[in-house]
Amino acid sequence: MISISDRKEAVELINQARTSGAKLKPACKMLNISERTYQRWTNDDTVKEDQRSLVDRPTPKNKLSDKERSEIIQVVNKPEFADLVPSQIVPKLADQGKYLASESTIHRILKEEKMNTHRSRSKVPVKRDAPTHIATAPNQVWTWDITWLNALVKGQYYKLYLIIDMFSRLIVGYEVWETEKAEYAEHLIKKATLSQGLAGNPLVLHSDNGSPMKAATFLATLEKLGIQSSFSRPRVSNDNPYSEALFKTMKYRPKYPFNGFTSLEEARKWVQKFVNWYNCTHLHSGINFITPYQRHYALDKEIMENRIKIYEEAKIKNPERWSKNIRNWSLPEYVALNPIKEIEFKDFAAQKKG
Repeated sequence: MISISDRKEAVELINQARTSGAKLKPACKMLNISERTYQRWTNDDTVKEDQRSLVDRPTPKNKLSDKERSEIIQVVNKPEFADLVPSQIVPKLADQGKYLASESTIHRILKEEKMNTHRSRSKVPVKRDAPTHIATAPNQVWTWDITWLNALVKGQYYKLYLIIDMFSRLIVGYEVWETEKAEYAEHLIKKATLSQGLAGNPLVLHSDNGSPMKAATFLATLEKLGIQSSFSRPRVSNDNPYSEALFKTMKYRPKYPFNGFTSLEEARKWVQKFVNWYNCTHLHSGINFITPYQRHYALDKEIMENRIKIYEEAKIKNPERWSKNIRNWSLPEYVALNPIKEIEFKDFAAQKKG
C-alpha cells in the first residue's frame, strides 16, 4: 500500500515533468502508475487515501483449503511424480482414481512455492542476449552470408558468398561457387581485407551459424588476420539483417533471372553487374539515399551539404510552399547490428574515447 506522502510526491513529480513539456503517459510510466491512477490521485486537487485495501472481500468459493494445498504439495513431491510436470501428473492421478486440482492450479501452487523448476533431467533454457555491434565508420563491422542462386536445372543451385560493410552498406567482397566450402570463405575474407587495406586493423565479422562460418579452418584464418568473429543467436533469422536485406534487394531486381542461371559463368557475370549497380548507382534508403560507395569513401558529407543548400534556396524562393523545415538530409551517426537505445550509444562512445 502506497502512503499518502508517497502519492503526493509522485503527483508533484509528474506535474513538474508536464510543466517542462513531458506528456502524461510516459511520465506516469516512469513511476509505474497508470494515467487513471494519476487522475484518481489528483481528483479535487487532493490526494485521497486508497480505499481498496479497506474493502472486506469475500473468500472465493472455489479456493483450495490449506489441507488440500498441502496434499497437492505432498503428492507432486512423491518419487513417482517428482520428475513429472502437471500435464503428466493429473492424468496419472486420474488413472489411480484421484483428482486433486487442475493442471493450471498445480502450476500456480508450484510457482508460489518456488518449485516450478525443471522437474526432469532437461536443461533450463539458456537466454542468449542479442549480438550488438556498433559501427561509427567503414571497416569496423562486416556481416556476411551465403545465399543460393537458382540454376536452370531444377534442384541445382550456385552459392553466392557476400560480405557487406555494416556502416556504409558497401559490398566489400563476393564470390560465386557451386558448393559451400570453408576454403572458399577463407579465400574471400583474405581478398576482402586485402582490397580494403585492413591488415592488422581491428574488425568484427558477423554471420549466422552455417557450417562454413563455423568451420575450424575458417575461424583459424580469422584469428590470423586479427578479425573478431560474431554469430547470430540459434534459430534467430533477424540477427543478420543487413546481409538478408541485401539478398532481398538482389532477388527482387527486375532483371533477376527467376528461371535460373544457365551456368556458373553466367551467374558470376550477373552478380558482378549487380554489385557494381548496388555499390555505385543504388541510392540506399538506410543511408539517406546516397550510394554505398559514396558513404564508404567519405563523399557523403559534400553531397548532403549540397542537397541542404539546394533545399534552403528553394525555401527562400517559395517560402509559402514550406510549412516546416526543409527535408532532413543528415546522415546516421552510427549503425548498430541490433536496435540500441541512445544511452547505449553514448556509453559506447564514452568507452571508445576513454
